[in-house]
Amino acid sequence: MLHAIANYKTDTMIGIFKTNIATPAERQHMIRVIHAHFDVDTCYVDIEDCDKVLRITDMKVDEYTMMAFVRQQGFLCEILE
Repeated sequence: MLHAIANYKTDTMIGIFKTNIATPAERQHMIRVIHAHFDVDTCYVDIEDCDKVLRITDMKVDEYTMMAFVRQQGFLCEILE
């Protein structure tokens, strides 16, 4: 079951994930590698939030591919319920 929500266009997906990305350096690294490997619009990690929310707009890959990629980078990544 996908929890990404459709935006104003039917082919636009928003991924919202719980992570353990905790520092500005980790956030910068993760945003940089996501943009380097995937076609996404915006990518943001709220390190002040208790769930360290990673929000990606206009994802062209499924959530499970993105979660696996973030985990390969050494971080926790789960669909935010």
